[in-house]
Amino acid sequence: MAKIPIQSAVKALLELQDEGKGGTLLGIGPMSTNVLQASFELARDYDFPLMFIASRNQVDLDELGGGYVNGWNQYTFVQAIREMAELTGFDGLYYVCRDHGGPWQRDKERNDHLPVEEAMALGKKSYLADIEAGFDLLMIDPTKDPFEIGKVIPLEKVIERTVELIEFCEKERQARDLPEIGYEVGTEETNGGLTSTETYETFILRLQEELGRRDLPMPTFIVGQTGTLVRKTEQAGRFSFENAADLAKMAKKYGVGLKEHNGDYLDDVILLAHIPSQITATNVAPQYGTEETRALLKLAKLEEKLKEQGLIGQPSKVKDVLLYHSIKSERWRKWMVGSQRELSVEEIVKDEELSTEILDIAGHYTFNIDEVKEEINKLYRNLSKAHIDGQRFVVDHIKRSIRNYVECFNLKGLTSRIKEKLNGSKNA
Repeated sequence: MAKIPIQSAVKALLELQDEGKGGTLLGIGPMSTNVLQASFELARDYDFPLMFIASRNQVDLDELGGGYVNGWNQYTFVQAIREMAELTGFDGLYYVCRDHGGPWQRDKERNDHLPVEEAMALGKKSYLADIEAGFDLLMIDPTKDPFEIGKVIPLEKVIERTVELIEFCEKERQARDLPEIGYEVGTEETNGGLTSTETYETFILRLQEELGRRDLPMPTFIVGQTGTLVRKTEQAGRFSFENAADLAKMAKKYGVGLKEHNGDYLDDVILLAHIPSQITATNVAPQYGTEETRALLKLAKLEEKLKEQGLIGQPSKVKDVLLYHSIKSERWRKWMVGSQRELSVEEIVKDEELSTEILDIAGHYTFNIDEVKEEINKLYRNLSKAHIDGQRFVVDHIKRSIRNYVECFNLKGLTSRIKEKLNGSKNA
């Protein structure tokens, strides 16, 4: 059976929501191969569609700087996903998605204040690789403009760049005779975000007008601000059921789904509220990386106990190397609050409590560093001497966190419900 395009799956889901049989799709940040494995095993066992959402900092062309996740570029990322699907016996629906694609979406491009023409050209080059590699959904996000810091980017400028990028992607896709892809537009960022229903509808109407004029497809998702915000390893926002429900209703009016970002660390009450508010999809990323770091640190504690009992020899230095490279990465800065963002590495190192906090926040940024990989492998070898499968524990630890979303988002059996809905539409 041919793969169901993500646009068709979302349209079926919007109908299922109205029938009380819907769910909220989960966009999973692919922080490691362990996260891929955990995701595929759960989706196999619970029958729901997967969306893997990769930012340009995580996965990108080698010539543009590559990505910090496993050193993947678009092609090796897609290959790794295919291999993991086969390894886990998964034969359901999965979608490879670009999260925050476009100009200035790599930290270096933004920090270098690249001029708009150069930034747009690099964004397009990255999108072209996404398309050729077989991505299913592209997020078009031109709102990280370094020349507009602290300002609200004019809506017309966002629309103009969004349309230009979609037009480029569609032209390149059609030239290669590749299957249709979905698009995600808008952003959760407050400087270009869609924070009210009035702005949200204005954006949709203007976008519909400009895309229609060029015979381009409407997006599959439009991002809206529901109040979520991640800081450190906590949900620091205030979820608004009313805003979420209003935005979801507005999006559905135009045949598209509301996408929520920053859905990490939400409690069960808010997760369950996603069903009646009819949020179509939610992105969760750093939380699953943090859970992997926590699993490794638990195993490192166990390793020390095994050493005390004389069951293993020299323990690994997993905690030490994770801590060192986490602080050195400085990727924790974006998640910190207030003046902590400006602290020097030297100041962090001297503060044991803050260092531990940063390890929790930024450990996953270091998983692809050779020294870290070596110590993790040593950890696994030591544990195996005590008949403990460390890698299996890590995967299962990540699964606990993802499973919570699966249960609250009513994802169990959703793939079958989508297929039934689409088959019913064909037979009608």
